[in-house]
Order: sequence, then C-alpha cells, then structure tokens
Amino acid sequence: MKEKERDAKLKHFRKLWKLTTLLYTSHYRIIAIGRIRRWWIQEGINLYLRRLPGLTITELRGSTLSKEAEGIMATFNNRGILTALAEEGETLTSKAFAQRLVSYESQRLTFLIGGAEGLSPKIKAKAQWKLSLSPMTLPHELARLMLVEQLFRAQSIIQNSPYHRSVN
Repeated sequence: MKEKERDAKLKHFRKLWKLTTLLYTSHYRIIAIGRIRRWWIQEGINLYLRRLPGLTITELRGSTLSKEAEGIMATFNNRGILTALAEEGETLTSKAFAQRLVSYESQRLTFLIGGAEGLSPKIKAKAQWKLSLSPMTLPHELARLMLVEQLFRAQSIIQNSPYHRSVN
C-alpha cells in the first residue's frame, strides 16, 4: 500500500511541477495600449510581476484604433493564442480561468488590453479567445492590474497554495 501511495504522490508532484514551470516560463504576455499613470496601480502590478517572473508586459503608445491594431499585430507576430480583453468576452470564475490556462499549457498566451477606446473590431475578430474581467467597463490601467492578479491567483489555484481562498 505504501508503494501505491508513494507512486500517487510522485505522480501528483510531477503534475504540479509541470504546471508550475509552465507558469514561470514566458508563456504569458500582456500587450497593453497606454502607460500606467497612477503610481499605486503600478505598485500593485510590480508586486505581481515579482511573483510571476516569466510574465512580460509590452506597452504600446495610444493612437487611433487602426494604428493601435497595426502595433498589436506587429508585436504579436502570430505566435500563440491571442486573447482580447473585451466587455463582450467570456466571464470566468478564478478557478475556471486557472483551468483554461492549464488547457493552453504548451501554447503562448498573449492578452490584449485596449486603451480608452478599447480594441479595434479587427483585433477582436482575430482573437481566438475573448475574455471579460467584469461585466462593468474598467479603466485600462485597472484592467491590467486585475489581469496580473488573476494570473497570479490562477498559479496559486493550480499549485493549491493558500493565496486563493474559496468556499467551493
């Protein structure tokens, strides 16, 4: 019996290790329009970036929607899954978001956060996944902080760490 328990624990450990290394590699990238102007939002983002060393954020200068779309596509380079943050996107719980990240385990995920005008319809049409952080409209700076926090929370859910507390 002890050998079966040991094998089960080893299998579980290997699965957790694989998922942990996926989250610490550069599989996740955020392309955001505009700069963070509020220091307290930048502090929050920096906190989670220190906890997610493989996550990269690329800031693009705000302009017209068509110019922003060109910049996004040039930066994206058609590598991986393009995920647009949009109010009409799919709304997920934190646990469902973590499960979705696991389902994309070997692919690079690029999250797009539009500026004050949102994302162009052209970009939304190219996105393989549309995600909504909330049914409410959020400032792009706050959306960036919320996304980074949810990526960290997803990691904690996958690793079964105590950061995520849920009644379910």
